[in-house]
Amino acid sequence: MNVSPSSKQHSILIVGGGTAGWIAANLIACKLPDFDVTVIESDDIGIIGVGEGSTPHLKLFFETIGIADHEWMPQCNATYKNGITFSGWSHKPGYDSYFHPFETQVDDPFTVPLFFKNIQARMQGFDVDARPDRYFLESFLSQHHLGPLPDDSFPFGVAFGYHFDSGLLGKFLTETAKKRGVKRVEGKISHVLTSASGAIHQVVLENGESITADMFIDCSGFRSLLLQDTLHVEFKSFKENLFNDAAVVLATPISSPLPVETKATALSNGWAWKIPLQNRFGNGYVYSSDYINSTQAEHELRAHLGMLDSDTEARHLSMKVGRVEKHWHKNCVAVGLSQGFIEPLEATAIALSLNTVLQFINCYQEGGFTNQYEDVFNQDINKRFDGIRDYVVCHYKANQRSDTEYWRDNAANPHISERLKAILHLWQNSGNFAAEMYQRNLYGSYNPKSWACLLAGYGVFPNQPLRQVPDPKSYQLELDNVADFLRRCGLNFKPHSALL
Repeated sequence: MNVSPSSKQHSILIVGGGTAGWIAANLIACKLPDFDVTVIESDDIGIIGVGEGSTPHLKLFFETIGIADHEWMPQCNATYKNGITFSGWSHKPGYDSYFHPFETQVDDPFTVPLFFKNIQARMQGFDVDARPDRYFLESFLSQHHLGPLPDDSFPFGVAFGYHFDSGLLGKFLTETAKKRGVKRVEGKISHVLTSASGAIHQVVLENGESITADMFIDCSGFRSLLLQDTLHVEFKSFKENLFNDAAVVLATPISSPLPVETKATALSNGWAWKIPLQNRFGNGYVYSSDYINSTQAEHELRAHLGMLDSDTEARHLSMKVGRVEKHWHKNCVAVGLSQGFIEPLEATAIALSLNTVLQFINCYQEGGFTNQYEDVFNQDINKRFDGIRDYVVCHYKANQRSDTEYWRDNAANPHISERLKAILHLWQNSGNFAAEMYQRNLYGSYNPKSWACLLAGYGVFPNQPLRQVPDPKSYQLELDNVADFLRRCGLNFKPHSALL
């Protein structure tokens, strides 16, 4: 049986569901209401289901499709996320952990200048506190288990992400898209047919159905059935930049008070995440199979979680880290794992999917629903991927550990981009790190504040004897004023559990 497009002017077929597929479906249905949108997914093909943290891009997504927090969060056991605590990435005394915030409105103009001032003083050998934790409101909120939503009387907000059950989120987005007219077809694809021009013509299901469309969105996961398997778009591996290629996952009971942060703890050959949902913690160990096998990784994660005697089943996953050379080729656009994946350290998967879909919609519309801006689109998305890759690589390249071969090899890894080399050189040699990053157009996907939080949080400072600041009283007064400012701001925020 052939399934033809409806009477609508254009048709888009999304191959694969999951978070990426249904994000694409909702955005297209919202932004291109005159399009016929169909999603093919199989009930027999499970989703990876461990991408349970996000950046503020998920908030942007829900605002774009008109969904409020109270409509989706309870259905997905979701919680708020003020940022990430990195623990154990540095063995330098005094730098065993640090909190990394998102961008915010309230504290940055007041506290970021002092943060950078003290970074520069520390670079010059003065005994000042340049760790990021004491300079940002999100740090204060997380330390006191406060959520990111202020009282109405407080006219400033903070940027925040979410934690969520990815399986439940996929189901919620499915129903939301169907209410917008998106059709869901259940089934597995048998083969894909192309036209004389090499473009995709139709997909054929195992039951004999064939479905045609004007445009195809590949959300088939690491397999990349359409873009890589069918259209043979090249995949660029990031293996030499990022060693990790596997993960083991376990759930544990939730605690009280409810955390408002992801925790990323460095282990012997990778790192472990801890993500608080309303009903459980999601835990996982992201590691390199070149340094540790799956049995050893599971044992280390269980020991880390105090679960050596537990019979809770663990899941093992493999990761294909890198990106395609072209995310849009002919009449196919890849979204999600089918276009690439940068390991989950900074929870950027949803952000990249959102940016890809929104940028495609803009380019497709501006080009009169042709491939006119395909090259512009691909350059933009590749730049986003490479910018995030550089930032994630920096976590490993700048690590301050030497206890295992894994960490030593990461620190010594010569395979980093010229841009990352320039940023690390600037950190050590600049008189004004933030200003020079902007002048040299080096900031990319992350602003100077984020780079500074990472490097200062690790304690990447010259190893030299420290001397007293010229005016100790003035220095202490500045720190006290920041602490009092953040405390008073914090009075306007409620406990995390109260927001849920």
